[in-house]
This record gives sequence, structure tokens and C-alpha cells, in this order.
Amino acid sequence: MAETRTYTVLNHIGGADLPAASGATTELVDPATGRTHGTAPLSGSQDTDAACGAAAAAYELWSTTTPAERGLALLRIADAMERHADELVAAETADTGKPADLFRGDELPAITDTLRYFAGAARNLPGAAAGEYTEGRTSLLRREPVGVCAQITPWNYPLMMAVWKIAPAIAAGNTTVLKPADTTPSSTALLARIAAGHLPAGVLNVVCGNRDTGRALVAHPATRLIAVTGSVRAGQEIAAAAAADLKRVHLELGGNAPVIVHDDVDVETTAAQLAAVAYYNAGQDCTAPTRLLVDARIHDAFVDAFTAHAAALTPGVDFGPLNSASQRAAVKGLLDRLPGHAKIATGGCEAPGPGFFHQATVVTGVHQSDEIVQEEIFGPVVTVQPFTDESEALRLANDVRYGLAAGVWTTNHERAMRAMRALRTGIVWVNTHGTTVSEMPHGGVRHSGYGSDLSLAGLLDYTQVKHVML
Repeated sequence: MAETRTYTVLNHIGGADLPAASGATTELVDPATGRTHGTAPLSGSQDTDAACGAAAAAYELWSTTTPAERGLALLRIADAMERHADELVAAETADTGKPADLFRGDELPAITDTLRYFAGAARNLPGAAAGEYTEGRTSLLRREPVGVCAQITPWNYPLMMAVWKIAPAIAAGNTTVLKPADTTPSSTALLARIAAGHLPAGVLNVVCGNRDTGRALVAHPATRLIAVTGSVRAGQEIAAAAAADLKRVHLELGGNAPVIVHDDVDVETTAAQLAAVAYYNAGQDCTAPTRLLVDARIHDAFVDAFTAHAAALTPGVDFGPLNSASQRAAVKGLLDRLPGHAKIATGGCEAPGPGFFHQATVVTGVHQSDEIVQEEIFGPVVTVQPFTDESEALRLANDVRYGLAAGVWTTNHERAMRAMRALRTGIVWVNTHGTTVSEMPHGGVRHSGYGSDLSLAGLLDYTQVKHVML
């Protein structure tokens, strides 16, 4: 576990680190120990007004900078983050409890890569060629920044999600006010302080607080684009609020990823690879493979292999705790409400000791209509269902309201191509799962939201098109 430290997190507004104007704070709890390890501001309307005002003022200059200038700033921030890696690891692990080595080795390199990708992408915006579409006049298109962005990030990957949001926004010439999750603000506040050495004051502002803080940002007249990674409930509320002022909305919401496992795979290898991904970050991942749909001919053998791998995992070593006592209670509630036909093959209980750990759990015998199948779990719990043929597998995979990610495991190329077309999700992995790259979009459909993080698509989401006729 990471060394215990005490944090006094501050807002970052207009280049200055500030407490909430009211002086109000919230306690930060290390979910690996259950002990308070610091405080963060509980920001009110005075703080959001100041942050939005600083962002609006900075926009006047930042929006006129060249892509090369903006890209250079992002490259310098990435370099500075690597120099401050120890501090970022300590801040992130204090709030999340995740194993420090996993964050340092798996997440931090991907985070700095995202900054470097958008530094280059800013200089390569696509555009249609100018042309004469009416006699005597030439038309051309400009891509321009949107303005002040309000961005709200979740608690499962605090620093990664912050960078996924700010990098394309800043690269496109926008300014932003970001509100991290109330339980995990430390690494985001540190990011703002690191970035302050390379950005003009007001380009990146961080305001800590609760749901009311986020509501104030969404409603603020200065914000023109709202980008959120969070729950379906939060996305629906924010989309409705943004509609009142006709603000653009970018939503990356929940997931309930199906994985179809056909009978031509190597059972042991596939089970091992999926278990490693399913319980990463204690299953607190919108793309986690939580619904395994397995060909009935190998179902029992696969369950045995997958269950053995799950049972061998040690909470606190192989994956971290759940984010809070309330999140662990939510997972426990789903398991407590299992119908009689469902069976817990392994796990099913809170892990002993301090903190909010939970055992890696496998549930079999579930029906498609069961709550644990239909709803996002966001914990170290995986269900396994058999299917009899390809069409049933695809029907079961699509028969939930979410549409973020899915997977298919098979050695049959044509079968994989059919699944790729039929799965109603924004991401499909074939014989792998969970891998992301900065060059490819990350986003969903249906109740998983709309808009893309990462990639050129993510950058274009932070621009608007202007037609110029000469």
C-alpha cells in the first residue's frame, strides 16, 4: 500500500490555489484503510463563478494561440507529470486505495501518452477543401473552439479521466473548469498545479465539491460545452439542465459489457485473460467484462477455470478496494438480492480487514432479466451465462440498456466479423479486452451516452464549424 499522507486539497482558479470561499471542506477517506487522510474544498456558487470568470477571461487569448503553441504546452505538461510521478502516484493512491505499482506501471504512462497525442492532433485538424459552390463565390470551413467547457470526472480513474477531458479541450483552444469526484480530487488538483507552470492563468481551473457544485457549473451562463463521465442518472440530469441553455453535451456514462466466448477458444487461456481484466481496479470500470456469455458446450469447463482464477486473486494485492463504504454496500446489495436460481461460485463477501475491499466474485445460473445482469455492477463481480448458438449469444449481449463496450472470443474470423457488426456498442474487442489507445475513440451508444473521448473524434467534439463565403 502507498505511504499514508495527509492532503489539504485546494481549488485551482485563475492560476491560484484557493480554499472554498465559504471555508467549507469535505473529508477525504483512503478506501484501503477507511481512515480520513485529508480534506478538500466544498465549493459553492462563489467559487464556480470565479472559476468560470477566469476561464472566460483566459479564453480571449488562448483561443487565438496557434496549434503549435497549444501542443507545446501539452508536451511540457506531460514531461512535468513524469518528473512529478511520485507525487501523482501518492495522491491518486491515497484517494483510491489502488495498488501503487499498478497505477504507476499501467495508468500513468497511458495518461502522459494522451497528452502527447493531443499535442500532435491539434496540428492536424481535418477540413474540406475550399470550393466554388455558387458562381463567383468561394466557400471554406473553419474549425474553432467552442468556448468555456465544464467537465465533470468520476472516481474510478481520477487522473486518467481528468486528462481525457482537459487534453482535447485545451488542444482545440478552449478553456475549462473541471470538477473531480468529491472522493478523489487529490491527483486532479495536483495536475492543475503542475500544468500552471505551462498554461496561462485561467486556461485550466479545478473546482472541488459535490453534486451541487457540478450543477452550478452546468447551469453557469459562461459554460458552452458540458462533458461528463459518470452514471446514467447523472448524464440524464445534466443533459436536461444543459438543454435549458442549449449547451452542447458530451456524455460517457455507464457500461455493462458482454463478452461472447465461443467453443473454439482455448478455455484455460481465455479464462485467465478475462479474469485479469474483469477484476482490474476492483471491477470499477465502465468497460469491465462483467457479463460472460459462454457456449454451452464449454460452459462448465470455462466456469471452473474462470472461478479458479478469480478465487486466486487477493484483494489489496491484485486489485484495490471499492471507492467507498456506500459503493461496497451497493455491490453487497446486488448480491444479497440474487434470486434463488443464481449461484455464487466463489467470493460473494466483503474481504476481511480494514478498508472497503470485496472478494472477487463469480455468479452463475442467472437469467437475462435478473437485476445483476441488467444493471451495471461496478465492482469485482462477474456473471456467466450459457448460450446455445450465435444468434442467442448476440441477442443476450444486446439485451441491456447500455452500449459502451463488448467483446468476442473466437478463432473464426467470419464469426468475429458478424459479431462486430451486430453488437450495439461503441467499442468491440476481439480476443482481447480493455485495451485503449489514444488514437482510437472511446465512447458508447444508447444509455452509455454519446460523444467520444480520445482520438481525432474526441478533439473534434471540442470544436465548432464555421462556414465562410468570400
